[in-house]
Amino acid sequence: MTELDRERLVHVPGSKSISNRALICAALANSQSVITNPAPGDDTQAMLDGLRKLGVSILRDGDSVRINGGLDLESTTVVELQTRLAGTTSRFLTALASLRHGATTIDGDAPLRTRPMGGLHAALRMLGATVVSSGAEGFLPVTVNRGSSWQNQIVIDSTTSSQFTSALMMIAPYMPKGLEIELRGKVVSRGYLDMTVAVMREFGARTEISDNVIWVAPGVYHGKNFSVEPDASSASYPSAAVAIAGGSSIIAGLTRNSSQRDVEFLDVLSKMGCQVRQVERGIQISRDASVALQGVDVDMSDISDCVPTLTVVAMFANSPTKISGVGFIRAKESNRIGDLAGELRKLGAQISENDDGLTISPAPLHAAMLVTHHDHRLAMAFALIGLKVPDIVIGTPEVVSKSWPSYFEDFDKFTIN
Repeated sequence: MTELDRERLVHVPGSKSISNRALICAALANSQSVITNPAPGDDTQAMLDGLRKLGVSILRDGDSVRINGGLDLESTTVVELQTRLAGTTSRFLTALASLRHGATTIDGDAPLRTRPMGGLHAALRMLGATVVSSGAEGFLPVTVNRGSSWQNQIVIDSTTSSQFTSALMMIAPYMPKGLEIELRGKVVSRGYLDMTVAVMREFGARTEISDNVIWVAPGVYHGKNFSVEPDASSASYPSAAVAIAGGSSIIAGLTRNSSQRDVEFLDVLSKMGCQVRQVERGIQISRDASVALQGVDVDMSDISDCVPTLTVVAMFANSPTKISGVGFIRAKESNRIGDLAGELRKLGAQISENDDGLTISPAPLHAAMLVTHHDHRLAMAFALIGLKVPDIVIGTPEVVSKSWPSYFEDFDKFTIN
């Protein structure tokens, strides 16, 4: 390994998506689990806090979490959960709460109360759970508890959020007859459903996904030692830094056969002119700064969390980039089409909004103050602009605590010249 490779060995946090799935399975499991390399951010902490309030014994010790499992689903205790800004956590805990005899109220901070939950709430009602909204229908806060019986088949709209489907999948082993889910419409973020299947199987569930039908057998999860992969979404930022500024980095521990579809972001950068290869320590990405970046035309429906990252990279390409297939990301932590485009236009960027994405064309850029709209992915992507444009100011940069609390400290390490 060269000196440059040693300097640019980048460690990203554990996967937030995998961590939250593993924590749900471990909480329900019939024996103890130890989860290593869990994600460090606020969303994961909100999940841990929620599970503790539900009565799960959890010990976090450095880079591991010990979970005793055996969540008492017969408890009649009334519980209130505060999930802060964590959309995935709130949805997964809502589904989990529908297995409990006692009532559970799930709420969050004001921005989370604006995010759509109606598809999940309606699905839980159809399956037999009691779901009562305290405010606007289809939004938080909501109170949930187990009904008198469970249905074992459901058709769900899969065009809004894969998190609704994943939430149902993870509780399905604890339904008397399991569950068959038919996905109606274009499935967004299908890779996350594959990830859910993979994590559930690790904990002993029997589940299959074929075309637009998911089947989960009744059963129980078994405790296990589970190691969380490096976060492929987080890996997009140091990878994008290489694409923008040139050089070479290795994303430590990440592999091309990751269960996370966001690893495919590296293929997009390859099409733009970067070199990507698997090496012993991880995935290496390199670019000769003297060779111009090329624009691309790409459907990002399966890697939508990387849209802000690619949009920023595309501003430094020598030809237009068109991103499609991601109209649904308007309902993420921010409007990741409208808010993203609006902020980047402050720099002079030439960006047009489409029904299902964005088109970015080359344009001269200048300094500006950018607002994050409570969105960690906007904040982390905006930081990359400063590699080429001086005097970029990011408002409320602390939102990165959602998934990568030390991002700005680590940023200096993975952007060394």
